[in-house]
Amino acid sequence: MIGREAELRLTRGLLAEAAAGNGTALLIHGPAGVGKTALLRAASAEAADRGFTVLSMAGIETERWFPFAALNLLLQPMIREIDRLPSAHRTVLRAAFGADDTEPDVYRVGLAVLELLADAATRHPVLVAADDIQWIDPSTRDAMLFVARRAHGHALLVLGASRPDGSGRIGSGYTPELSLAPLDGAAAAELLDTRAPALPPQLRALILDRAAGNPLALIELPKAAQQAPAGTDDLPLTQRLETAFAARTDSTSPSSRALLLALAAEPNAALDRLLEAAGQVTGSIVTVDALQEAADAGLITITSRRPEFRHPLMRSAIYNRARVTHRLAAHRALATILADQPDRTLFHQAAATIGPDEELAGRLEQFADASLARGKVAAAVPALQQAASLVRDQRRRTSILVRAAELSGQLSHRGRTRALLAGADPAVMGPVERARLLLVSDNAAFEPDEPHRRIHDMLTAATGALAAGARDVADNLLWRAASRCFFQDGDAATRAELAAVADRWAAGPDDPLILAVRAYAEPYRYGTDVLGRLDRLDLDRHDGRAVHYLGSGAMGFGDFTHSSRLLARAAANWRAQGRLGLLARSLAGAWPRYYLGQLDQARSDAAEGMALAEETGEAIVLLGVRSVSGLVAVTRGDVAPAEEMVRKLRADPLLTGMPFASSITLQVEGLLALLGGRVEEAYDLLARAFDPDDPHYHSVSRWLVAPDLADAALAAGTVEQARELVAGLPELARSLPTEMMRTAHAYTNAVLAPDDEAEQRYAESFAMLPAGVQLVRARLHLNHGRWLRRQRRQVDARVPLRTARDEFDRLGARPWAELARDQLRATGESSGRRHENLSDQLSAQEMQIATLAAEGLTNREIGQRLFISHRTVGAHLYRIYPRLGVSGRRQLAAALGAAAQSSY
Repeated sequence: MIGREAELRLTRGLLAEAAAGNGTALLIHGPAGVGKTALLRAASAEAADRGFTVLSMAGIETERWFPFAALNLLLQPMIREIDRLPSAHRTVLRAAFGADDTEPDVYRVGLAVLELLADAATRHPVLVAADDIQWIDPSTRDAMLFVARRAHGHALLVLGASRPDGSGRIGSGYTPELSLAPLDGAAAAELLDTRAPALPPQLRALILDRAAGNPLALIELPKAAQQAPAGTDDLPLTQRLETAFAARTDSTSPSSRALLLALAAEPNAALDRLLEAAGQVTGSIVTVDALQEAADAGLITITSRRPEFRHPLMRSAIYNRARVTHRLAAHRALATILADQPDRTLFHQAAATIGPDEELAGRLEQFADASLARGKVAAAVPALQQAASLVRDQRRRTSILVRAAELSGQLSHRGRTRALLAGADPAVMGPVERARLLLVSDNAAFEPDEPHRRIHDMLTAATGALAAGARDVADNLLWRAASRCFFQDGDAATRAELAAVADRWAAGPDDPLILAVRAYAEPYRYGTDVLGRLDRLDLDRHDGRAVHYLGSGAMGFGDFTHSSRLLARAAANWRAQGRLGLLARSLAGAWPRYYLGQLDQARSDAAEGMALAEETGEAIVLLGVRSVSGLVAVTRGDVAPAEEMVRKLRADPLLTGMPFASSITLQVEGLLALLGGRVEEAYDLLARAFDPDDPHYHSVSRWLVAPDLADAALAAGTVEQARELVAGLPELARSLPTEMMRTAHAYTNAVLAPDDEAEQRYAESFAMLPAGVQLVRARLHLNHGRWLRRQRRQVDARVPLRTARDEFDRLGARPWAELARDQLRATGESSGRRHENLSDQLSAQEMQIATLAAEGLTNREIGQRLFISHRTVGAHLYRIYPRLGVSGRRQLAAALGAAAQSSY
């Protein structure tokens, strides 16, 4: 490959790393003809020479609507290996490939593929080469992105090649990325002279200019230069290449051209079916001689007894160059020949139709309904999209498009979802379609601007959908409106409107949705009632959505215990179903765990939540779990990670429209300043959370910051100002007696008290403080000891300071533990160094794995729980054992227990 020495060195290095067990993934992107396919082929040849198992697939435009079509082809060489997988993974892959009436979740398929490839990689390193991934069906693409993200630690290299599509989603699992640029002048000239050495100087200069360093153009344009049709010089390069490719068919026989057209329309059909379709187009028998003719013309290659175009542009060129009548005839023939494959038959029938066809549109809708009944959502979307193109009535067309977009949104295919919505006409929508549109657009691209108007529109549409009998749509939209109201801190009028709609909803007082909506809408009005009902509710633990509603509502108004328990239950449901986007949302339960002092669990949940939110495109969830991760990091004394979280949060354009997340970001910044000794800066930062005109202000969650504000005020000498900021807290805490409010009241009541009232106030506050808020209780003990020291009661101060030190040690709150030790030393009592906490020795994921292994789960069970390979689990345990001083999993439970005890 001329001019690609650096790129070849890179791929060779990645192959060497993969062979050593350090797998990764690389995305190669660039325009058509720039050399992506050639680089993949070179890497594949190199891998084969090194003893790799090489698996290849290529995206094809006509195949992208068929779920897992590309994956099926990719794994054909490993069919026997699939039979050796555990039953759960084997069943998932068979279902994905059509052996079952149901369609499994794409992430469960991804995990099964990961296990298959990881096992194969223990025998021979594995290369997966995926070309034109912008055309690979979304189900396959998402499953392989899942694998690509988890290639590290395996003898596995995933190489993907893609044309830029602007979506940002195609390459989201590949790291690093390689942007393949055109060849420089010297390399372009060398390539042209090698392939076409006898060109006249003037023509040579023209081709070099026209090709602009594109390798495919440098190879192909000289072949067509003499026969170039008039006007082609003015065409874009890709179109000129297509014209050059298509011109090669002019000298082939009608039979060969018909075969090439059938191949372009159905690239993965068996050869006998392609020959039969070509025969129907020409009206005569077409033999393999037509295939050989196409191969001799350099248009196709024959691999594994299957014809393939030499380049994707050849396929599109031949298809577009064919007469419309021939294209329609080819699709009609294929529809007949593929009658045993209903989805493909419908696709070709639609492609063979000019103008509206209500009957065919109806059959496409019926196919979509049948697919949905079997859980095959990915198959229903393209059927509905094609149905919409065949109907006359604009309202019906819009209704079908919105329905397709809603299903596409469920699959997190945001680019396709937006494209479907672009074809819908809001002017002709009924109430249900309007509600669906708002749902889908909210999911496809969260719009932080004009939150009050948006919430009003959502409530109006939800009410209309409920009146029209679309209860599921109405409930979902009401929930999203409530979520927006909380996260974007709706104003008083918006909150009142939301509460009024909930009051009119056709649901009982214990309905989980209504309870959550009221908690979000007007917590100070409904708080006591919702809390009482939460204690009495008997929920079906398998109803993940209802449990999630209540857990999120409880989190929103600061009831830590209920929310952490309910969201953990919801997470278990989503985890079992492989629904990683919903799992990421439930892992936002890391936030209440932080306030309960469960720092290790909060760290693990936040780390997993961040990874899954990035993987599934849950942008709003990512803000929340990042902010919690920052809180945990600063509390553990991990300054650099906390600062990195703040940098990422501040760089996110969504943050400014999310007061909930921005207030927590401000809290992290304030704690970094406070624990770093910059006390005036800390107070100024934290006080902003209480200024209604500041973008970090949130009318409810500001009270999470109250303990930090009190500490900063005490250190900075601004106690009087802080008292003014929290003056309304006691009354609000009576209206909303959640753990957040009671904690804020108890803490500020004591820490900001005048010296002549502090003794009594500390006694009141310890009694008032909720039992579960262990971290804040330890901080209150620390402040009590400090106050006693200021009163020169050194001996009395030792008891609360010892309590604080031991509790901080147990929780892993290193900076505060050191503060407690410093205070104890000041009283004349020496304090030994803290024992290393278990979480100091293990990463967040290692903590998860060690805990699950100690509970008796096998490596495969842990892998299924955490969506990683069982071999990755084994590798982690191999590193964990020596750190804990054990030799195997039998000793692990005892070691974890001893580590926990040693921190007291």
